[in-house]
Amino acid sequence: MSLSIKSIKSLVPLLDRVLVQRVKIAEKTASGLFLPSASNAQPPPEALVLAVGPGAPNRDGVIVPVSVKAGDRVVIPGFGGVGVKVGEEEYAFYRDQEIIAKLTE
Repeated sequence: MSLSIKSIKSLVPLLDRVLVQRVKIAEKTASGLFLPSASNAQPPPEALVLAVGPGAPNRDGVIVPVSVKAGDRVVIPGFGGVGVKVGEEEYAFYRDQEIIAKLTE
């Protein structure tokens, strides 16, 4: 989906949604070797959290906050989420429960 907005900052996730951007795959190694495109066939599992929603209500109506915050690095599934393209950049919305792990280092 392509949106006609000027900045990704104008997209605010609702409920337990998390807005992420996958990290870019290095096309060249540190020693200067170029990697073939076949090695980049699957999307990288790492992403940067850009924005989070306030959380979703549980069965009792209490809002359960999202487990990550903007700026966190996370591991996400290889496929899934709702993709959004703003200009040339690609982003995705995931539910908090779909995020596999938070990277701490």
